[in-house]
Amino acid sequence: MSNNVDHELEVAEVEANAQHQSEDWGQEKARPSAEAARPSTSGSSMSSTGSSSSVEYNPNFHRLQSRNTELDLERRRSGLSQALSRIETQRLQHSMTVGESVKSRPSKLPLPPFGAGKPYPPQLPSREDYVVEFDGPDDPLYPQNWSLKTKIWISAMLAFTSICSTFDSAIFSSSTKAVARVFGVGIEVSTLSSSLYICGYATGPLIWAPLSELKGRRPPIIFAMLGFGIFNTGVAVAKDLQTLLICRFFCGVFGSSPLAVVAAVFSDIYNNRTRGIAIACFSSTVFLGPLIAPFIGGFINMSYLGWRWTAYIPAFMGYAAFVMNLFFLKESYPPVVLVDKAAELRRRTKNWGIHAKQEEIEVDLRDLVINNFSRPLRLLINEPLILAVTFYLSFIYGLLYCFLTAYTLVFQQVHGMNAGVSGLPLFGMVVGLFIAASYIIISSGSYVRKLDKNGGIPVPEWRLPPVIIGGALFAAGIFWFGWTGFTKNIHWIVPTLSGLFTGFGLLIIFIQLFNYLIDTYLMLYHSVPLPLSPQTPSADQWWQPVSSLFSRQMFENMGIQWASTLLGCVAVCLVPIPVAFYFFGKKLRMKSKFAPFFEPASESHAVDMDEEITETEAEERA
Repeated sequence: MSNNVDHELEVAEVEANAQHQSEDWGQEKARPSAEAARPSTSGSSMSSTGSSSSVEYNPNFHRLQSRNTELDLERRRSGLSQALSRIETQRLQHSMTVGESVKSRPSKLPLPPFGAGKPYPPQLPSREDYVVEFDGPDDPLYPQNWSLKTKIWISAMLAFTSICSTFDSAIFSSSTKAVARVFGVGIEVSTLSSSLYICGYATGPLIWAPLSELKGRRPPIIFAMLGFGIFNTGVAVAKDLQTLLICRFFCGVFGSSPLAVVAAVFSDIYNNRTRGIAIACFSSTVFLGPLIAPFIGGFINMSYLGWRWTAYIPAFMGYAAFVMNLFFLKESYPPVVLVDKAAELRRRTKNWGIHAKQEEIEVDLRDLVINNFSRPLRLLINEPLILAVTFYLSFIYGLLYCFLTAYTLVFQQVHGMNAGVSGLPLFGMVVGLFIAASYIIISSGSYVRKLDKNGGIPVPEWRLPPVIIGGALFAAGIFWFGWTGFTKNIHWIVPTLSGLFTGFGLLIIFIQLFNYLIDTYLMLYHSVPLPLSPQTPSADQWWQPVSSLFSRQMFENMGIQWASTLLGCVAVCLVPIPVAFYFFGKKLRMKSKFAPFFEPASESHAVDMDEEITETEAEERA
């Protein structure tokens, strides 16, 4: 496979070099074919670019497994190599788009007449000559080249959008008793309002993920936040239980859009040097919403506002997010950015043959099924890395909603706090989250240094040592909470402080394993069935509604200390997963059919590139 790829890249570069000897791209001296043909790699699972559209595209690039855009940019390869690399990477991302593999359907019907007595026009030249690309590595249209100010503004706006969704997932749980009382049903039935919301979480990505790959990131977020606000308004004004439950389900469907798309936006605009920090901030908002919502909902239910305002407030937040995203969110999916570029060029040049590769896509039901069901299931069954990590993350994220029930029982029933005050001890976990996020940001510097020493190629196992520590602290925090919270003889601050361990472990495990799978599976990241994956619902999204239904019965019947012991023992049993992957992950990746395995660039390769740069600078001075 590698020999074929080397040959194909060599042929493509020779052809492109011959075509561009008179252009700026060809002014730099071409490297020896063996070195130029070697496919370097990158850690970006979402990078997608092209270069000058006049560079001829080799269809065999679709078969490449090595992606080298970011490495080329970081190692300052020649302009021609950068052009080829960006075209290769952009085409690879396009090839993963839903519907790209669908061919035009043949028809047995005769061609209709052209009309007005006109004959059929002659065939157009090669379609590839009219496909637009990004204009070199510094093209300002490429999302990773946006200014830092623009990236921060978009990240903050999307973080608020994500908080709207996760905040709504928990704030209404504080109204469970009020809903049961108003509509005359039991607690178990009113709890369905939260369970159906999470079921909507599991269903929504089947809509938003393919839409984000076909039409870009912006339309799903804007449309979903409008629907999110509308259905939360429906919950707030509901006159019967069935209306409330149906609207809560669709709140989850529309609310899942930020969780399905925002992480992909961050992958579009940040490279593998800064993506860890961006994902840390995004994940913090995912976990922050459910932790700050209970005490707000508790005080609302205690006030004259009543339970309906636990739906009005998320509705107003959704409308605000809709307006902000409508006016200020920029499209970040590179294939769709090129669609906009092609549209402008068509309008201004009147050449209607100009188009982007994304506009060639056709979609049918079979393609959607393969991308959204078949491939994720095959990955889950055939890849032990994905199976183990998905189970671990499912357990961790599901426990977040178990904690909401457990904290209510400990601080309301054991310590006698009211509904509002009993939600404040969750701030112990919030502080733990902030400590974990700070650790990730501080440690990102050492990660970048490792990346530089390895030629820009990320090693997935670098993500795992913090997971081992976080897993141990998370399990310890569960035991700490259970055996200090079951009796009022122990001060309430003691179980509250256990949140430092559980909050720290929660975020560290989630972020580091999340990035571990991104580094491992790169372009197939959208199909990996991990928690909050853009492409497919995973086990955790079905575990959450179940956990919200049985957690109260488990803690009440087993006792707080023994239920916590059970969960803590499961957490301890999962700690060896990152340990095993740290020592044996490389061998598993080498055996995988889906995970590309990369080797770092050799020192001689780096020396050759330095010599090439020196020669180029000398030629420019001359």
